[in-house]
Amino acid sequence: MPQNKKLKGNHENSEPGGEGWPWSKAAQNLAPSLASPQWSPGPLGRAISIGSRLDAEASQSDRSELVPNAKTKLYHRRWIMLFLFSAVSASNSFMWLQYGIISNIFMRFYDIDSLAIDWLSMIYLLTYVPLILPVLWLLDNRGIRDVVLVGAAFNCIGAWIKIGSADPNMFPVTFFGQFVCSVATVFVLGIPSYLASVWFGEKEVSTACSIGVLGNQLGIAIGFLVPPILVPNVEDIDELAHHIQVMFYITAGVATLLFILVVFVFQERPELPPTQAQATARSIPPEQYSYTASILRLLRNRAFILLIITYGLNVGCFYAVGTLLNRMIIEHYPGEEVNAGRIGLTIVIAGMVGSLICGIWLDKTKTYKQTTLAVYFMSLVGMIVYAATLSLGYLWVVFITAGALGFFMTGYLPLGFEFAVELTYPESEGTSSGLLNCSAQVFGIIFTICQGKIIDRFGTLAGNIFLCVFLLIGTIMTGLIKSDLRRQKANQLVEEAGPSDSPGGSLAAPSFVAEARL
Repeated sequence: MPQNKKLKGNHENSEPGGEGWPWSKAAQNLAPSLASPQWSPGPLGRAISIGSRLDAEASQSDRSELVPNAKTKLYHRRWIMLFLFSAVSASNSFMWLQYGIISNIFMRFYDIDSLAIDWLSMIYLLTYVPLILPVLWLLDNRGIRDVVLVGAAFNCIGAWIKIGSADPNMFPVTFFGQFVCSVATVFVLGIPSYLASVWFGEKEVSTACSIGVLGNQLGIAIGFLVPPILVPNVEDIDELAHHIQVMFYITAGVATLLFILVVFVFQERPELPPTQAQATARSIPPEQYSYTASILRLLRNRAFILLIITYGLNVGCFYAVGTLLNRMIIEHYPGEEVNAGRIGLTIVIAGMVGSLICGIWLDKTKTYKQTTLAVYFMSLVGMIVYAATLSLGYLWVVFITAGALGFFMTGYLPLGFEFAVELTYPESEGTSSGLLNCSAQVFGIIFTICQGKIIDRFGTLAGNIFLCVFLLIGTIMTGLIKSDLRRQKANQLVEEAGPSDSPGGSLAAPSFVAEARL
């Protein structure tokens, strides 16, 4: 099974035009327009990072000199990798919500307040922030297989720890187990766009990313639906403990099976690249990589910074709604714990459909900014309608409005990932999606705490209006993002190029590349 070895970058200065990097006439003409001619490959040269302007103009003959074609191939096993990863992500996201959706039951079982229960969900968000940069470094240096394997291991260990917490006096144990599971989230949450780029072709990459995100949403959907069924609101504490332990045993068994499958089945990358962009990435020498420089280039990308903020606002609102859904439903519809879970399920199922439709739409149209802006605006509209109808007293209305909210708010997730890859190409997809998720976790913690306090003091309507205000701000900021689709330009550049002059048709490194001193 392909294994990826650790790469140690040797960031020595190389002179433009030196041996191994001949400058063509086209490259010399392009050189003045390059902002920062530095390539940064990921594991085994799989992903590259360059601060150059990909919109530099060149003639058709010059383009042929710059980026020759390489042999590419799509493997059927790419779908196995995608669905196995999606299953691991689903298992982990299920455990995020298995407490919050029946919060009133766990509050009584452990004799704790609502804030303690909220922290069982928010620990997932808090853990992500300090750990994401080390995990991104690991992804760039060890590769996707090792990252997914470590994530599956943490998920499995945390699930088994929680088995010992099915006792009213064992809240610290259940919190520790949830913390271990939250560490696994850092290893799996930002993988979809990275996996899609490494394994899937240009015309299916957005769909593949959507399916990867869909796995996470499937776990959330099961987390909304199953816990209220497995753990009924019974009065006898011993019987309640038995139901809780059964739920913990089921989650541990599933997590163990998935860990074993990852060990024996999950692979690093295909033998041949799926796209010309990935072929170019593999041709770059691995010693010319700087993880820190890659991060700094991303943080200097104005369009990407705007996307980081807007993505955090939208997904942070989704996290707050998911965490506090039980409290909002129970306040207006007492005793409806099961229906609260079904409403959450409706939100996520509708969102899964939205994610898939958005992914297919992007693959066909490549209208990244227009689609992102439209879905963001509809998320705002859905939140307003949901807030206005929650207290009407008709559960069927809440089901409809919650479904509409989920369709757009959850459907936005893969759009953000794929738009980020376009804006930041050829930086590592894992790095860009990791920074997006970091923003979402920070806003998720802030929104969950603030909305919880507002609900306690002023009611659910005020809490939902609070989220609507920030969705409005996010919609306006999304309209300000400049649509610079760098990955699309790179693929078009290579497709217009002629056959490679190198032996065997292998891809030579583009001749205009030169590494700047770090």
